[in-house]
Amino acid sequence: MPYAAEASGGGSFTPLLLIVLLFAVMYFLMIRPQQKRRREAAQMQNALGPGDRIVTIGGLHGTVVAVADDVVTLEIADGVHVDFARPAIARVVSQTAAAAEVPAEEEIAEPVVEEPIVNPVTDTRKKD
Repeated sequence: MPYAAEASGGGSFTPLLLIVLLFAVMYFLMIRPQQKRRREAAQMQNALGPGDRIVTIGGLHGTVVAVADDVVTLEIADGVHVDFARPAIARVVSQTAAAAEVPAEEEIAEPVVEEPIVNPVTDTRKKD
């Protein structure tokens, strides 16, 4: 009989260990990556500056005109300015500061050879 008491007492620890293991797996697979995405979005939103092309969470494309504390002013058409909350900016399409830092590549001058436009349908017909 003493063996039966020990077996039932040791078995109660296993479900608790499984629950702790489940929470650990959930943390590493769901919570931690979400925190990383949130941190990257906050860094992107804090790096906004005038001239940046952005897309909002609603899909509106625009150019940043001004950035205040929690408000970003966008130009969506010539002379049309709208204010958005900083968290409403989904992604930056192009940044003006990043474009200025990239050195321009030298263009290689290739000779331009004009070739006649040949349409195979009209040029291969027999004329009677």
